[in-house]
Amino acid sequence: MNADIPNVLADRYATPGMRSIWSATGRIRLERELWIAVMKAQRDLGVKIPAEAITAYEQVRDQIDPESIRRREQVTRHDVKARIEEFSALAGCEHIHKGMTSRDLTESVEQLQILRSLQYLLPRAVAALLRLAGKATEYRDVLLASRTHNVPAQPTTLGKRLAMFGEEFMRGCTRLVQLIDSYPARGLKGAAGTQLDQLTLLDGDPTRVNTLEQRILQHLGFAASLHNVGQVYPRSLDFEVVAALFQLACGPSSFARTLRLMAGHELAGEGFAPGQVGSSSMPHKMNSRSCERINGLHAILRGHLAMASALAGDQWNEGDVSCSVVRRVALPDSFFAIDGLMETWMVVLDQMEAYPAMIAKENQQILPFLATTTILMEAVKAGAGRESAHQTILHHAVNTVKDLRDGRIQSNNLLQRLADDPNLPLNQLDLDNILQNAHQLAGAATSQVDAFISDVDSWAALYPEALDVSPGPIL
Repeated sequence: MNADIPNVLADRYATPGMRSIWSATGRIRLERELWIAVMKAQRDLGVKIPAEAITAYEQVRDQIDPESIRRREQVTRHDVKARIEEFSALAGCEHIHKGMTSRDLTESVEQLQILRSLQYLLPRAVAALLRLAGKATEYRDVLLASRTHNVPAQPTTLGKRLAMFGEEFMRGCTRLVQLIDSYPARGLKGAAGTQLDQLTLLDGDPTRVNTLEQRILQHLGFAASLHNVGQVYPRSLDFEVVAALFQLACGPSSFARTLRLMAGHELAGEGFAPGQVGSSSMPHKMNSRSCERINGLHAILRGHLAMASALAGDQWNEGDVSCSVVRRVALPDSFFAIDGLMETWMVVLDQMEAYPAMIAKENQQILPFLATTTILMEAVKAGAGRESAHQTILHHAVNTVKDLRDGRIQSNNLLQRLADDPNLPLNQLDLDNILQNAHQLAGAATSQVDAFISDVDSWAALYPEALDVSPGPIL
């Protein structure tokens, strides 16, 4: 890659661990490890490969010169052939890639990169889940206005709001685990999926060919494999991977969008580090820039999901390479995006804060409106017809809002208006009692938070390594 044209996702957002999996040198090293593993297995199964040849390849495995390989590819116009020539020239012999096609190499290595990326991502996702549960615990009882259609609806708690996004995120984590456990390798299937070349190399013995394949799958660390493939594995599997990453990002993205909205109402914020600048021209600005980044990375994943979907169901016969350019962009960049998103989200969860005084001020102004559903139910219990009571409350609520907006009144007097209306069988004391027990207006919010926290505890028990995950500094 030209150093003057960086991959922004990798360089600016992804962690060193994820970058190392997808780096050019890292990929070449994985290819060489696979070639060596295949040679060793083939030699054990009777293929004439001298032990000193394997040693020669092992000694030069880490001598990686991308520019030299690039020069070879300019001649061969075939990336795999260039890397074969480079490795063999370094070793001084020609024993790699026997019975293999380019896709035996590239598909296996790409799938290994995918599997290792999923495995790298899982504890980081659980670490974010634990942080979210901590915030839900901290704000479990903080009463605030829920918003539907971005308009105040009923009372809820901030902890419940966080648990809502957390439960969606937990489903994404579950999908990630399922994918890791079931992700299948293509294996060494040859040019058209029939394993012809390996069968020829191993004297037509299918048992030895199967043993070779199992050895390689074990080396790669796959628990499952595909049996019937062509030149390539089904690209719907790539779609499945990117879809899982997109799903994993949905809970964090909705969280980030909502925190941005709350910041606009001065109810909560993502934190503002010492020395941080929100605007080069407006010194007072404290923008939700990290949450904006989360939403932006989610949009990138949506784009890559569309790219992956264009390849799924588009296989010609046993396969072709028209998908290569798309996959070379979509696969690594999808992992860079989700990695950067998780890293940023952990930082936000570590630094976010709520503003109780501002929340209380908002509650005082709009809580009578939020209590109207409870007032309606109490009026029905007192003998009022539901629709007539609904119409009465609606009339006074709308007029109260108009008066507040026009400045005709300075404080919310909805309860007084309702108490003075003979069409509603509730007096001032009844209405005041409803508001004084505002914590009850949040319904089962706190118990729902407790259920979420209990579920997260089981994740912590399953993945204790997540407790040691900490985000690095972000730009």
